[in-house]
Amino acid sequence: MAAYGAIMYVAMLLGAILFGYSMGVSPVISFNYGAKNKDELRNVYRKSMWIILILGVAMTVLAEACASPLSMLFSGGDDELYSMTLRGFRLYSISFLMTGFGMFGSAFFTGLNDGTDSALISFLRTLVFQVAAILLLPRWLDINGIWLAVTAAESLTLLVTVSLLAAKRRK
Repeated sequence: MAAYGAIMYVAMLLGAILFGYSMGVSPVISFNYGAKNKDELRNVYRKSMWIILILGVAMTVLAEACASPLSMLFSGGDDELYSMTLRGFRLYSISFLMTGFGMFGSAFFTGLNDGTDSALISFLRTLVFQVAAILLLPRWLDINGIWLAVTAAESLTLLVTVSLLAAKRRK
């Protein structure tokens, strides 16, 4: 529990950056969609995808680089807890590569006044995929399944988001 709590503190902080960007750009998307300014809408979409990708890579690298000192900080000198937390940080940090795309996808559909697809992405991401991954992955991967559950859920969310974006591209 201590190892999981330490990782969640970092995940919430880094996730807040991605969430803040996604929520902040949603009104810009909405404005351009309402104004029928397709060129600027496309521009905001492309730039946002690059920003999300760059942030995801940067956060993953940062989490990997800080895994040891943060694990030491939260383990309080317990070698076994340190080892478990370090392994968890290293596995969990992979999820930051994908986290922003699901958040942005949901915000993008909100900006396009498509609450159904936005809600679908959010519901699948935060409830269905994460719960399923937490229940299933530890059966095959032991404790590593817990650390990889969010990565699996974010990967599935990315597939759903890309599918919805591709399906609605012309619209």
